[in-house]
Amino acid sequence: MDRILCDELLEEVLGRLPPRSTFSPSTADDVSLVSKRWLRLYRSSKSTLLLHLFPYHCTPTSLSSFLSHFPHLSALVIAIVPDSSDLRDQLLLSVASSCPKLTVLNVRSDPVSLFPLLSLSTSCPHLTCLVVSLPRPHSFHWLLSFHSLKTLSVVFASASAPTEFQLFDAASKGNYLVDAELKLETLYLSGIQQGDYGFDWLWRSCKNLKKLLLQCCKGIGDDTSVSSLVNCFKGLQEMELRWCRPIVTDILMRLAENCTSLNSLLIYNRGSKEGLLQFITHSRCNLQKLHLQTPFDLENNHLLAVADKFRGLLSLELRNCMGVTGEGLKSMALAMSNKLEELALIQCRVEPGLLPTLGQKFRNLSKLDLSYNRKLVDKEFISMLVLFNCLREVRVRGCKGLTNASVISMFKSCKQLEIVDIIDCPGIESESVELFILNCLRLRQIHVEESKLSNVSRSWASKKLVKVVV
Repeated sequence: MDRILCDELLEEVLGRLPPRSTFSPSTADDVSLVSKRWLRLYRSSKSTLLLHLFPYHCTPTSLSSFLSHFPHLSALVIAIVPDSSDLRDQLLLSVASSCPKLTVLNVRSDPVSLFPLLSLSTSCPHLTCLVVSLPRPHSFHWLLSFHSLKTLSVVFASASAPTEFQLFDAASKGNYLVDAELKLETLYLSGIQQGDYGFDWLWRSCKNLKKLLLQCCKGIGDDTSVSSLVNCFKGLQEMELRWCRPIVTDILMRLAENCTSLNSLLIYNRGSKEGLLQFITHSRCNLQKLHLQTPFDLENNHLLAVADKFRGLLSLELRNCMGVTGEGLKSMALAMSNKLEELALIQCRVEPGLLPTLGQKFRNLSKLDLSYNRKLVDKEFISMLVLFNCLREVRVRGCKGLTNASVISMFKSCKQLEIVDIIDCPGIESESVELFILNCLRLRQIHVEESKLSNVSRSWASKKLVKVVV
C-alpha cells in the first residue's frame, strides 16, 4: 500500500481518519508509527493541534523545529506550565514565526506580554480568534495591530505596577485619541473589577460587536467606561452574563433602553428579581433564545411576562430555578406561542400533569432536556413522548425515576431521534440500551455508562457509526 498511494492521496486519507473513541481504538495518531513517510504526511495533513509545554523540557528552538512539520496548521491550543515570563514570551515568539497560517490561537498560560502579541499581529496576519490572559492595569490599543481579528477572549490577572501595555499607550497616545473601529464580532471578558481603567476606548471601538460575554465581573470599568458601554449595543445579538451579580441589573436596564437587535440572552448564577422583570417588560428586542440559571431570582410572574413579551421565542432553558413552581411552568406553557423548538427544564419542579401539557402545546419541539428531575417517572415521561414526532435530541441525565419502559418508548415514539443522554439513570439497564441502539434508526450519539454497554451494543454502535459518550 505504501507504494500504491501517492503522497497527496495518502495525506487526504490520513486527514479524514476519526479521532480515538470507544469503538475506534486505532486512530490517526497510530498511523504515524507505520513509517517516517506516514508520520511526515500525517503531520502535513493536520490543521489543528493541542500542545502542553513544560519550559524545562521545551526550548524555543525545539518548538520552532517541531511546528515546522505542520505547514497547514490553522488552529493551535498551547498550554504553558507557569514559568518565567521571559521563556514564556520566547515560546510564543516561536509560535508566531512558525505558524503564519494560524487563524485561531488559544494561549493557556499566565498573563502574556505585549511584544509576543505584536509579533503575532505581524507574523500571523490571518488570525481571526485569539484567547489570552492579560495583566492589570488594562490596555487595548494593541488590538489595532490585528487587522483580521473577529473573536477575542481575555481573562484578566492582577498586577501591581504599570505594564508595558501602558507604556505602549503612552508612547502612541497621540495616534489613539480618536475612536477606532475594531472588527471584533465576539468579545469574552473575565474578571473586570469596579473602577478598572482602560475599557472606555474598548467599548467605544467595538462598533461591530454581535456577541458579548462577561464572566466573574464586578464592574464594567470606571465611570467613563459605564457610559461608553452602550456603544456596543447597536447591533448586539447575543449577551451572556455568568457570575456577574453586581452588574446584572445595570446591564439589563441598558440593554432594554438601547438594544433592539438582541435575540439571545443567558444569565448564569445570581441576578436580580426586579432587574430581570424590568428587562422583560420594557425590552424592545425580539428574543429567540433565553437561558436562565437564577436559583432564587426567577419566579412565576417572570415566566408569565416572558410568555407574554417574547412571542417569537424558539429556545428556552431554565436551570435550577427553585423559585418557580410546577403550576407556574404550566401557566407559562399555556400562555406561550407554539413556536418553541428547544426546551430545557433542568433540575426544576417537573410536577404531575406538566409534561402532557408541554406535549400538547409544543408539537414542533426538536430538543428536550429534563436532566436531574429526580421525581420524573415513566408514566409522565411516556405520556409526553407519544405527543412528539419531531424530537431529535432528548436528555434525561440524572432522572432516577425512569426505567427501561421510558427507553423503549423513546425509540417507538420518536422516529427522528438522533442524540440521547441517559447517564445516571439507575432504572435503565443494559438490555434496554441494547434494544435502543438496535432500533433507533437515526441515532448518531448516545451518552451512557460503559457498564451498560454489552458486546452486542458495542457491535451495533460501531456498525451504525453511533458515537458513544461514556
